[in-house]
Amino acid sequence: MQKSSKKTILEEANSWIESNQKVVIARVIQTWGSSPCPIGSKMIVNEKGDFLGSVSGGCVEANVINECIELIKNKNLFKKIEFKVSDESAWNVGLACGGELIVFIEKINS
Repeated sequence: MQKSSKKTILEEANSWIESNQKVVIARVIQTWGSSPCPIGSKMIVNEKGDFLGSVSGGCVEANVINECIELIKNKNLFKKIEFKVSDESAWNVGLACGGELIVFIEKINS
């Protein structure tokens, strides 16, 4: 997997699209409490699981990457993912810090 690059996120997304890869962009659209990335943070993920950028970290980010890959596989266009500390899975996805996070994922090419 790819975590960093000299290319910007959109330049890399364009490069992946030009090489006929499916690409999803993930954006932080809402936070509450402790959150490692502010609203507007973004990440791209391709069908192979390569990614660039960040929307959180740790288990949350791994979950977002998996959701992006599933979005491509299921031929969906978008999805809103909510990570709340009150959920039973909060500890599993890394929200033990007490924050909440909403990430919007959207396929950016057909």
